[in-house]
Amino acid sequence: MSTNTRFDKSKLPSRHVTEGPARAPHRSYFYAMGITEEEIHQPWVGVATCWNEAAPCNIALNRQAQIVKHGVKKGGGTPREFTTITVTDGIAMGHEGMRSSLASRDAIADTVELTMRGHCYDALVGLAGCDKSLPGMMMAMVRLNVPSVFIYGGSILPGRYKGQDITVQDMFEAVGKVQAGTMSEAELEIMERVACPSSGACGAQYTANTMACVSEAIGLALLNSSGAPAPYESRDQYGEASGVAVMHLIEKNIRARDIVTRKALENAARVVGCTGGSTNAALHLPALANEAGIEFDLFDVAACMKDTPYFVDLRPGGKYVAKDLHEVGGVAVVMKELAKEGLLHLDCMTASGKTLGESLEEIRGEADGRVIYHINSPITKTGGVVALRGNVAPDGAIVKVAGMSEAEQVFSGPARVFECEEDAFEAVKQRAYEEGEVIVIRNEGPAGGPGMREMLSTTAALSGQGMGKKVALITDGRFSGATRGFCVGHVGPEAAHGGPIALLKNGDIITLNALTGELSVNVSDEEFAKRKAEWKGPRKTAYTSGAVHKFAKLVGGARWGAVTHPGAKAESHVYMDQ
Repeated sequence: MSTNTRFDKSKLPSRHVTEGPARAPHRSYFYAMGITEEEIHQPWVGVATCWNEAAPCNIALNRQAQIVKHGVKKGGGTPREFTTITVTDGIAMGHEGMRSSLASRDAIADTVELTMRGHCYDALVGLAGCDKSLPGMMMAMVRLNVPSVFIYGGSILPGRYKGQDITVQDMFEAVGKVQAGTMSEAELEIMERVACPSSGACGAQYTANTMACVSEAIGLALLNSSGAPAPYESRDQYGEASGVAVMHLIEKNIRARDIVTRKALENAARVVGCTGGSTNAALHLPALANEAGIEFDLFDVAACMKDTPYFVDLRPGGKYVAKDLHEVGGVAVVMKELAKEGLLHLDCMTASGKTLGESLEEIRGEADGRVIYHINSPITKTGGVVALRGNVAPDGAIVKVAGMSEAEQVFSGPARVFECEEDAFEAVKQRAYEEGEVIVIRNEGPAGGPGMREMLSTTAALSGQGMGKKVALITDGRFSGATRGFCVGHVGPEAAHGGPIALLKNGDIITLNALTGELSVNVSDEEFAKRKAEWKGPRKTAYTSGAVHKFAKLVGGARWGAVTHPGAKAESHVYMDQ
């Protein structure tokens, strides 16, 4: 038996597999793996990674997990490493593979939950590197409500081409330049060899880095743990500290839902807004809220951003990448600026066991005025993401306005309607559209896509053709964090559910106004009713079985996070208290 008196094993889930004569068969398995008697009777910590060889985002996670395990052992726990899947958006982009992306978020949460439940682990340290793996891992933490610490695998280093930093965003836009005849295929081939020079997730404020910032702001990650690029061995200190921290959380019985509160979600939304983060945060924050049983939808996310200045100059709307943010102090310095204007709830608990305010008091860095502007002299006075609503989107829509002038945030023009992204991309490639039009891509929602694909290939091609500011685009699908221009996603209800976007016709005049929050069309209620009566129903898809089919049958609306289960509001037991 363990001599460690810090932990009361009788109240921990692992007792079901380690304690008493009836668990002798279970303990025999543990001895088979070289686990000692003392280790058997310590708290058990799941160390979950999204390691795989699919993409640079994930390739470093296995090594980083070993450091985390060292920290758990140092803190008096028994770490057990396991892995789950990822679908990497950059590779899934622009083809049928993207239908697997959003579904993978929920699969990650589900598989981590099942592993934790099946083996009765007492706590969780989760390592993730790519877009959906970050919210998926954090969703599992909140769903299980175990003591939890999240750690990001780190961003990729920027590439260099013609004396400039480049990212994968530049690669997607370069495809549009080749199509437009302003870049040769030979130049494209050179760029593709240098754009991504290391392990790590896409380097700018796309979805992965946005959610990495969220992990610190919401309190599940230690301050500054997300900043260092993946190749930096300085990440090891954060890995070890995260392993030690989770043992402290077990001792103090601080659980994930003690950290992820309504106030913490508001803090996270403000950090997304002030950094010009990905619109995908408006899916993932409501999904996290659902796991905690908290009402927090797309409009709540946007309301937090409305009075949050945009003051961190990051790509795609700005100049700099994650490495630059790290070098000037990281998310912690950003939050210090927000706190100066009273825009953070400082009493929120964090994974350190301290409140956010207590943790920020230990941060010495200050805004540099280049990457992180001073909050009283921001880039713009409001956040980088705006919610829209109107007769096209009764359940809302969202647009990233970071880097757009006020004049660029108002657009009106005739609709050019496409039934799927492939049709739209082909039209863009052939220049079969006109300046001043609003491109409508429907049947790409969570259920109707199925899978709610990102439209980066299309939006990047438009930018590459120099048309990013000369047309607008709306969709019931979503966008990559790398998307720029007047591109409105998450239009709800989606076409498959009979939303107004399903009823739009070529030539309808659509008005988008990010200043007033309007997304409307010059179609009367009577005309919409007539069109609805004539509507032939959801478009049939090829996904009539399998995981994507299952996701489409279960998934709810984008406004509430495109979730696939009722969340904590409907739960009848808490895993930790079984």
